[in-house]
Amino acid sequence: MSATAEVGLAKEASRQILAGGSAGLVEICLMHPLDVVKTRFQIQRCATDPNSYKSLGDSFRIIFQTEGLLGFYKGILPPILAETPKRAVKFFTFEQYKKLLGYVSPSPALTFAIAGLGSGLTEAIVVNPFEVVKIGLQANRSTFTEQPSTMSYARHIIKKEGLGLQGLNKGFTATLGRHGVFNMVYFGFYYNVKNIIPVNKDPTLEFWRKFGIGLLSGTIASVINIPFDVAKSRIQGPQPVPGEIKYRTCFKTMATVYQEEGILALYKGLLPKVMRLGPGNNVFITYILLLYCSTVFFFLVSISNTIKVYRTVKDRNTEDMKLPMSIQDTRGIH
Repeated sequence: MSATAEVGLAKEASRQILAGGSAGLVEICLMHPLDVVKTRFQIQRCATDPNSYKSLGDSFRIIFQTEGLLGFYKGILPPILAETPKRAVKFFTFEQYKKLLGYVSPSPALTFAIAGLGSGLTEAIVVNPFEVVKIGLQANRSTFTEQPSTMSYARHIIKKEGLGLQGLNKGFTATLGRHGVFNMVYFGFYYNVKNIIPVNKDPTLEFWRKFGIGLLSGTIASVINIPFDVAKSRIQGPQPVPGEIKYRTCFKTMATVYQEEGILALYKGLLPKVMRLGPGNNVFITYILLLYCSTVFFFLVSISNTIKVYRTVKDRNTEDMKLPMSIQDTRGIH
């Protein structure tokens, strides 16, 4: 390869990494509340548990009331730190696996799917330690200010459980399954369908063509890989009995969940997962997501202010009722 070609390749790789990392950072900041809710649904084991969430709306209401607005952003630092290397590994290895597959000349459909699987498995190696820390922080129901910091929690895991498959890399096989299956389905479906549906000369229609294919690809991939996601959350999250490890390996965890809670338990958190990953994998809807999330943010802030005003007025009225009548009559006279 010539020096010029190498420089061009490095420049293109840098551009893709920068663009992908920036888009991923925006996606994390906008979609993280859905990720927190998804994790909470996946680690809850019994519907009769008084702490369990009954619906998506109920989960948002309870988290907001008990943990505050920042409760929706628990565990956000690990995915932020992992995003740029994750994107770099994902797209770079996808292209490399495609080139390697060119030597055996499989069908285009199979090439995209296998390259996606390979990129997902490689990506999982990078992100798994970050996922362990993230899940532990998201599962903590204390207020945001009361929970440990990301670094202190990571140090706690390393000190207590080490760096191995029972420590900072626990749930590794489930993470391999989650990322491998998702990327296999996503890349395989996206590129093959995109090649089937002709490009539209109208910029607006072309936007919606790519938007629709990306949304559908992310949704299908999320539906197929969620049993691995549930197993991963159970392994990396808090165990039912403190000090006793119930969930150890990926497929054994799936079998346990199925036997004890039924087949639908393997699809817990599907709605917030689809809401996050379906559109989240499409970089063309960043503006729409920003508008949506900013609206939700200001709505939650207004609710918070209303609750504070109500409590202030209520406390003032309670205080007035406790004062003697003669003192109440003189209040406000200057």
